[in-house]
Amino acid sequence: MNRRQIALGLPALTLAGAAVPAFAGPPAALIAAVHGPQRSPANKARDVFRHPTETLAFWGLAPGMTVVEIDPAGGYWTEILAPFARATGGRYVAALGDKGIPDFKAKFANQALWGRIEVTPFSAASGPLVAPSSANLVITARNIHDWMWAPGFLEKAFNDFHAALKPAAILGVEEHRADPRPMIDEAHDGYVATSFVIAKAQGAGFRLDGRSEINANPRDTKDYPFGVWTLPPTRRTHGAGVPTPPGFDPAKYAAIGESDRMTLRFRRV
Repeated sequence: MNRRQIALGLPALTLAGAAVPAFAGPPAALIAAVHGPQRSPANKARDVFRHPTETLAFWGLAPGMTVVEIDPAGGYWTEILAPFARATGGRYVAALGDKGIPDFKAKFANQALWGRIEVTPFSAASGPLVAPSSANLVITARNIHDWMWAPGFLEKAFNDFHAALKPAAILGVEEHRADPRPMIDEAHDGYVATSFVIAKAQGAGFRLDGRSEINANPRDTKDYPFGVWTLPPTRRTHGAGVPTPPGFDPAKYAAIGESDRMTLRFRRV
């Protein structure tokens, strides 16, 4: 293992249930996808906060993997993962709520550009994400706080991830981080305690395999009038029934950048 692997905590990867040596650095196809012209300017502009190459390397992305992304939203990771899967003979599956599926399919319909993107439902009532024990990597980025607000949904989500993954395969988690202060009730400001996420994952049959500070932001004070959504990229200036506070300065929050985030790697036990 080289110094870069040690610094990023890169794992030995698991394909088809068998461990193989970790690559010496990010695959060339990943670097090409991150810097490719298929990505939108708006998403590329966020790379300074989201560190796509380093984050995906830490999670153990490798050629030929079956990757399931949970709730791709605007397609930040889709624009990278789908071309990577096409270039390396892998498989990319997007798991979305029913209402988001038509728009997502329309946005990524061009198979010449994106390859074949599979879509699967993901909700409080959905079935399996993919065939049991068939995925090498499941990714969820900045979603966990949302699932905390629906009774039982968070537990179902982690159970779904566990069922989808092969033994010893990887769950990659990125989430707004409440630490070092306590998490407020149900993380209604969007910030979740790292210990809470780890406990939920362990309860579903995962073990913590690595932590990274790739997406840390020490400028994030986590005490904003509209929670984490005060910061980019949402840049909220008022809420439902809550006016913009006197003296509110959007530039102050833009200067902070995107949130301080935990970046965790779990393995299915």
